[in-house]
Amino acid sequence: IIEMAWEDRPPFDAIKAQFDLSEQDVITVMRRALKPATWRIWRSRVQGRVTKHEALSKVNGTRFKSDQQ
Repeated sequence: IIEMAWEDRPPFDAIKAQFDLSEQDVITVMRRALKPATWRIWRSRVQGRVTKHEALSKVNGTRFKSDQQ
């Protein structure tokens, strides 16, 4: 989950489809797993990013699937 959330391309919808975690759940996981400064960097990168929100993106989220599941 952390790997998919950290990358720029997999949208939150792909994480939802694979792990059944909402965007808010992913944010909670990242907040608990990352150091505070790292979390702030990640959060500022993700907010408003077109590729992390499938409705705004032209990329189909189903192609992003973790091989560790």
